[in-house]
Amino acid sequence: MRAQKIMRRKSALEGQLTIITNIGNPLDEAEILLELAEEEGDAASAAEAEEQIEEALSQIKAAELQRMLGGRNDSHNAIVSINPGAGGTEAQDWADMLFRMYLRWAEKKGFSREVIDYQDGEEAGLKGVTFTVTGEFAFGLLKAEVGVHRLVRISPFDANKRRHTSFASVFVYPEMEEDVDIEIAEADLRIDTYRAGGAGGQHVNKTDSAVRITHLPSGIVVQCQNQRSQHKNKATAMKVLKSRLYEKKLQEEEDKMQELHSEKREIAWGSQIRSYVLQPYRMVKDHRTSTESGNVDAVLDGDIDKFIEAYLLSTPSKG
Repeated sequence: MRAQKIMRRKSALEGQLTIITNIGNPLDEAEILLELAEEEGDAASAAEAEEQIEEALSQIKAAELQRMLGGRNDSHNAIVSINPGAGGTEAQDWADMLFRMYLRWAEKKGFSREVIDYQDGEEAGLKGVTFTVTGEFAFGLLKAEVGVHRLVRISPFDANKRRHTSFASVFVYPEMEEDVDIEIAEADLRIDTYRAGGAGGQHVNKTDSAVRITHLPSGIVVQCQNQRSQHKNKATAMKVLKSRLYEKKLQEEEDKMQELHSEKREIAWGSQIRSYVLQPYRMVKDHRTSTESGNVDAVLDGDIDKFIEAYLLSTPSKG
């Protein structure tokens, strides 16, 4: 386990070094091309030099973003939870739309995804979902999504076709290593088993192996129903619990995770980090950075890197 952690750290450092080293290449090329353009009046060389400068700027931005991913747990995989706000079916459908958005984003990044728990909505959408995203700096990137997300649209569930505003919250935890220093006493746990059910067949298995674990001292509740084996579901739920307790420990003892909680407010008006407006105009706007996109369909299809990058670049790096 320790060797794996060292190798992952080594790979991450090599990637950072490669980015920094490569910045000089397009700049060297641009310098040569500019000299050629000046000496011979070569417009094509001048245009190519401009392209090389743009490439260097792009690599500088990548290096800066990499620097922002230097937090204690940024290199870890992510555990993501999405919950609808008040509003019944409308909010539950919005939570499901966000769930799809993050699955598509992860797919485009080449990250793997696994649903841990999925609770169906009463008529449509979901009441809650927890899933893991496995990939390089998954947590470091997705921590930018923590907070309340707001949707404005003509409701497909309203026979009068009125405009509705819905809210859903997103929270992200770093998936912790197996050897993380968190002690959990058996006496502090209440473990319940139940049958996974509902219409979310693509997400869960319909068996009696679902597990819900309540950590009595903290009140934290985690559950898992994606495996047919009760033993595997319990192991996964314990891993999530350990991650949440570790995050709680850091917040209490070191205050190192404060940035994760600063956006976790009531799922309602005035607390949103980002708005997705489908009516009366089409626009997605991040209220923390003022980053906007008029291509709402692309954003809801997982094109959210510009919002993530803008947030990370505007936030002081924390270890």
